[in-house]
Amino acid sequence: MIELDHVGFWYHGQTDPVLEDITLSIGEGELVLLAGRTGAGKSTLLGTINGLVPHFTGGHLAGSVTVDGVATSSRPPREFAHLVGMVGQDPLAGFVTDTVEEELAYGMEQLGLAPQVMRRRVEETLDLLGIADLRRRALRALSGGQQQRVAIGSVLTTHPRILVLDEPTSALDPTAAEDVLATLARLVQDLGTTVVMAEHRMERVIPFADRMIYVPGDGSVIDGTPAEVLELTPIAPPIVQLGRLAGWQPLPMSVRDARRRAGALRPRLAASPQRTEPVAGPPVLTSSGVVVRYGPTVAVRGVDLDLHGGKVMAIMGRNGSGKSSLLWALQGSGPRQAGTVRVDGADPHELSSAKARKLVGLVPQTASDLLYLETVAAECAAADIESDAEPGHCRALLDRLAPGVDAEKHPRDLSEGQRLALVLAVQLSAAPRIMLLDEPTRGLDYTAKTALGRMIAGLAEEGRAVVVATHDVEFVATVADRVIVMAEGEIVSDGPAVEVLGSSPAFAPQVTKVLGPDWLTVADVETAIRQGVS
Repeated sequence: MIELDHVGFWYHGQTDPVLEDITLSIGEGELVLLAGRTGAGKSTLLGTINGLVPHFTGGHLAGSVTVDGVATSSRPPREFAHLVGMVGQDPLAGFVTDTVEEELAYGMEQLGLAPQVMRRRVEETLDLLGIADLRRRALRALSGGQQQRVAIGSVLTTHPRILVLDEPTSALDPTAAEDVLATLARLVQDLGTTVVMAEHRMERVIPFADRMIYVPGDGSVIDGTPAEVLELTPIAPPIVQLGRLAGWQPLPMSVRDARRRAGALRPRLAASPQRTEPVAGPPVLTSSGVVVRYGPTVAVRGVDLDLHGGKVMAIMGRNGSGKSSLLWALQGSGPRQAGTVRVDGADPHELSSAKARKLVGLVPQTASDLLYLETVAAECAAADIESDAEPGHCRALLDRLAPGVDAEKHPRDLSEGQRLALVLAVQLSAAPRIMLLDEPTRGLDYTAKTALGRMIAGLAEEGRAVVVATHDVEFVATVADRVIVMAEGEIVSDGPAVEVLGSSPAFAPQVTKVLGPDWLTVADVETAIRQGVS
């Protein structure tokens, strides 16, 4: 179905190849997970399947890529649209209509399908992805996760034989991610659809994958079953890290598998992990009765929330529960129809943007939205001026967060982790007492997320209040002191991370599912084994 024969690729102006001498064959009805570090070339490899690389990106492609016997270099990508459906990392960038229903129908219109066929498929897809209540909603008014499901649906309605998905669950809550992956698995099993997806949150996909292709970043690939590949890779999901720590062979590929073996591990553990609660100072932000509406839709309903310096709080909840709207209301730039927000006695919404940034900084879901200059150096210089900081202050912050970033590089040419660090440095230049981050782990591999966790811990140690809105359960387990869960604009759960995560089937991390509610991370287990030995 898909054949890559000695494929290499170089972007314009680059001497080192992104892909080098890759030979792969992907058959009909396979579900293939493409994994690797941030910036290793996964998206480039995906783009070769329908010819976007090199037809759209430019650059030089060596070797050949054939799909259903046709070379992608011989025809423009539109001529593969009936065969290959592709969903990119940024759903909003790929939308061409205004509403959900229109977007689901657009691809079928281009293929000339009959109106009754289009209507049936739209209804089937709305139900399949659980978005029937969104059918008439404006695409730009949806949450990031809702947009991601619509983007997947717009491809599914055309019934392609091959689905190519670039991080399809990165903005989805755990339940929605399971639903989408189960849907893809049914397409593979029932219809013989071939699915190739790149994902950093491997723990979500491995139980569904027939095969895994690891891209180490040196131009090569490692290909095999998930179990075979994860024996060789430096990065791995928590369940595999736990297996490595416990010495299990073969490594577990599912929570169920690990749970069956956990009986022999428990006697090696000391008592439940001892957690030191950080000392919280007085509230640095107090909000009361916050209400946010978008037309008739109420996104935040009367939320009361205090933030304390020195603590990291995570906001979780299903897609569309109001997390992002609450962050923007707290920062002051977003709408707020009722309620109060106070930081040092001031309401950020009533201040100029420059003064508000000195109180509350916010890194949005698409961090690059805040970058608009041609080089890293120019972004840092502008941040120093806007924040009344000493020249070089932003650059010094960036070097602490992500050492070695080239000052002359364009921000769009940075890796996701480097770009996030740059935006964080720009925001921190104003020395805000509160730092808000919206879905900061999208596009980050496990190593980059570990580095981000260290950044966040450092901010809290400096006395800042840090809030992270995310669906990344495993990340929350490593960084958060406190977790709140939102539903339909309200806070429905609030407490220490171990209590909230440990008591929730939907938000429990993998280690918790294996060993019980007292255990959140592999690091907890590693510490307990050392204590048990000593």
